[in-house]
Amino acid sequence: MVKEARTDIKWSELGFGYVETPYRYVCRYKNGAWEEGGLETEAKITLSECACVFQYSQSVFEGLKAYRTEDGKIVCFRPDLNAERMAMSAARLEMPPFPVDKFLEAVKMVVKANEEFVPPYGSGATLYLRPFMIGTNPVIGVKPAEEFEFRILVTPVGPYFKGGAKPIYIKVSDFDRAAPHGTGGIKAGLNYAMSLHPIVQAHKEGFAENMYLDPQTRTKVEETGGANIIFVTKDGKLVTPKSESILPSITRRSICYVAEHYLNMPVEHREVLFSEVDDFAEMGLCGTAAVISPVGRINDHGRIIDIPSGMEEMGPWTKKLYDTLTGIQMGRVEAPEGWIVCIDE
Repeated sequence: MVKEARTDIKWSELGFGYVETPYRYVCRYKNGAWEEGGLETEAKITLSECACVFQYSQSVFEGLKAYRTEDGKIVCFRPDLNAERMAMSAARLEMPPFPVDKFLEAVKMVVKANEEFVPPYGSGATLYLRPFMIGTNPVIGVKPAEEFEFRILVTPVGPYFKGGAKPIYIKVSDFDRAAPHGTGGIKAGLNYAMSLHPIVQAHKEGFAENMYLDPQTRTKVEETGGANIIFVTKDGKLVTPKSESILPSITRRSICYVAEHYLNMPVEHREVLFSEVDDFAEMGLCGTAAVISPVGRINDHGRIIDIPSGMEEMGPWTKKLYDTLTGIQMGRVEAPEGWIVCIDE
């Protein structure tokens, strides 16, 4: 029996921030093997001051959500892809990949333990899951850790857009998000640390996000500090930028599938020249938190690019993509096989 959501929380007033919940999943790696792992109640982590994560930023993470569907179930959206991507990220940073099957068991375990914090259907809020792994033993020479800790914390979060998804104004950044042949294609904490100064600067200047171009030629669209980019052409084709230094977004991959198989939209995943941006009809940023954030305007060093869909609302194709994907996540639209995982199954 699934527990109802707590009634003492004002779900509609939640922001997108951390709220401590009773249980988290913890598993430790020592002597070349992962331990059994399980639920713990202590939210604080005690580590040596010389732990590898502090000295050399050896950390990777993921982000996914749990939802209550219209028929009362609690589900997660494509957690197998988060597990696979985290294993890929870990391997790139010389960390032991956490087994996919163990990851999925951990997701179910921690959501089930905190199910009273899964917001009610229709509230706009969700339970956000943050799996992460860190190097924990003392390391002073430049080398990988030998001991690691994998954890999943969960926190209820409000809708990313309180008043609906209004188009945002972004700028072309002079900074590089990732280097060629670097770590841009994995979900490592160090990539996001690099984007903190540029996003603070962008916010001070009145912009919602930075658009990063490829660091080698600065002629191709890559992504923003925390999201992949999607475009829609004037004739209704979905186009997504392709690059080895772009994070393989699960939301973006899902949007591409929805476009092709639900909306009969042609889909192209290819290199996108920045010079092409003026010709697109719609643009959005996609990721776990917001699903799709519509973009209405870009500032390219003083040159303004107005996306034809405008600054008032999502473009028509972007709205269809958003409504269909969120409908799948919430159980209103039939999902492709394997996309929805019930925590009680």
